[in-house]
Amino acid sequence: MALDQSPRESREFLRLGRGERLSAIERIAVLVIVSVIIALDVLGLFTTPGGNPITSVVSIASTAVLALYLWSPLIATCAMGLVFGLSFLTGTETQVLITAAVAAALVMRLGWTSLILSYIGGFLLSSAIIAFGDSTVPVNVGIYLIFATLAGAVGFALRLAFARGSRLERELEERAEQERQAVLAERRWIAGELHDSIAHHLTVVALHVQMLEDPQTSTDSQEAIRVAARKAMTDLRFVIELADDGPQSSSVQTGDLAAAIDEAQSEFESAGHSVAREGDPQDERIPRAVEIVLARIVRESATNILKYAGQGEVQIQLLVTDEIAHLTLRSPLPTTPRRELSSSRTGLGRMAERVMGASGEFSAGEVDGFWVVSARLPVV
Repeated sequence: MALDQSPRESREFLRLGRGERLSAIERIAVLVIVSVIIALDVLGLFTTPGGNPITSVVSIASTAVLALYLWSPLIATCAMGLVFGLSFLTGTETQVLITAAVAAALVMRLGWTSLILSYIGGFLLSSAIIAFGDSTVPVNVGIYLIFATLAGAVGFALRLAFARGSRLERELEERAEQERQAVLAERRWIAGELHDSIAHHLTVVALHVQMLEDPQTSTDSQEAIRVAARKAMTDLRFVIELADDGPQSSSVQTGDLAAAIDEAQSEFESAGHSVAREGDPQDERIPRAVEIVLARIVRESATNILKYAGQGEVQIQLLVTDEIAHLTLRSPLPTTPRRELSSSRTGLGRMAERVMGASGEFSAGEVDGFWVVSARLPVV
């Protein structure tokens, strides 16, 4: 995975917004550090002879404020400012300044831009007051400024690291979802190819099996079954090759409209239908993409006609102009119920999907006692 970032992505990456949270490890580390420092302050309060209780209490209070950053950086920063202000009244501002320098790491890790700028301004102002205030003991605030800068740099580095990790996790999740969708799309494609090719030939086989009992048609039905089975095996090999990183041969012309119409006519006539054809499927004005879609429409319609059509003439009309290619298949509705053949009930949906995916118009339904399938596709 490439790790290079565009300028826009970098700006998003460095943006200091709300909603930052410490990780579980960071929360545990902060609690451990705060607990240890408070324990040492309490221990020193009782074990150091002549110690100032007020100094210990202020130190404990300022250290406890660090724990507030686990819940609310804003409240914790306000509390730190309050403790800092009280420390000037008790003369313990130096002890609080140390804690404030440590808190810079948490502010940079958790705060947003306005909070960070406010904290920096308050820390510099407090340092200046301590440095230039009326104090009997000179205080070198430069050390505290350096320590606060280093602590802030550590906090900001952690912020960037966790933000980068979160972004990479999101990218991995998105890529995993894309791969899952690609697998599902490939499965749907394989299922569609099997439905459009293998199911058609099996329909022919099932239809002619019913006609084997008739001595007058048994020979032709046996030949039709043999041809359909051979074509089914060829198409099956083709689908397997496509699923296995692309076809290795071109023996199956799945997008040849003229061949699809010829094959459909042969199958209709074998099933006892007369066929009327109109139009030239080899018209050069038909683009290859449109030809592929129309060939699939012919094949799927042929499957449905062989299953459900009544006795009579099947009409195949192809009108081609400079703007559209209009394919119409018209078959007689059955007058009596025929033996039910298996159906996946997805043929019409797939035909409509193919046509509309090519910016065309599709319709299928009963018209004046016929079942009419119509597909109009632009050729420009």
